[in-house]
Amino acid sequence: MNALLDIGEVALVLAALASFLAVIEICFRIGRRRTTAEAQLKAHVSALQAALLGLLALLLGFAFAMAVSRFDTRKALVLEESNAIGTTYLRARLLPEPQRQELKKLLHSYVDARLAFYDAGTDSVRLGAANTAAAQLSERLWSLAAGLAEKDPRSVPLGLFVRSLNDVIDLHEKRLQALENHVPEAVLYLLYGVAAVALGFVGYGCGLDGQRRTVSTALISILIALVLMVIIDIDRPRRGLIKVSQDSMIRLKQSIDQPVQ
Repeated sequence: MNALLDIGEVALVLAALASFLAVIEICFRIGRRRTTAEAQLKAHVSALQAALLGLLALLLGFAFAMAVSRFDTRKALVLEESNAIGTTYLRARLLPEPQRQELKKLLHSYVDARLAFYDAGTDSVRLGAANTAAAQLSERLWSLAAGLAEKDPRSVPLGLFVRSLNDVIDLHEKRLQALENHVPEAVLYLLYGVAAVALGFVGYGCGLDGQRRTVSTALISILIALVLMVIIDIDRPRRGLIKVSQDSMIRLKQSIDQPVQ
């Protein structure tokens, strides 16, 4: 897992902000020693500031798009999985007894296991327990379907049930893969490095002019730190402020959370 993903949001934004302000101050003091610099040097530094800030904006937009794309994929998979489970549950009602009742009970438990998987957050013990429960339930569901197939291999309702059950099992693995698919750590470090260099040139340019411009430099530092925080927060679905909604799975649980008749 990315090392940055283990840092809390507040600690992350404060650390980035402190380092950015420190870089600006150091570069300002270096630039202040050359307040008599010729106009060509000042123009050159100004051009570098614009180029680096433009590069930073491009990289921030690129990284933000990567994080949002992964977030949207995780959100879509929750909806897709809840629809697949709901379809499987409805098709289970077309199958003969006594397997019908057992299949419905197992699917009910499977929904609970999938919600527990999300509620576990970063707790590895709870995550392992939820994954184990889901795997055991999947195996039991497939065994029952295989038993019915042996008795009546030409059953159309059974064929439909098996197809949707296969989708449910596949989506479990897809969600696991999506959770592990983060913005590459190298991209995040590159963003931080480019931001520090760009702000360093801003501070250096202020030093050449002999003016700190505290408000504007502090404001841009805060904004860049906040954008970095949001990118990382979106990229970690199990913790932070922005999380993938489980409303579709919760609605599914409510719709089937009734005593089995």
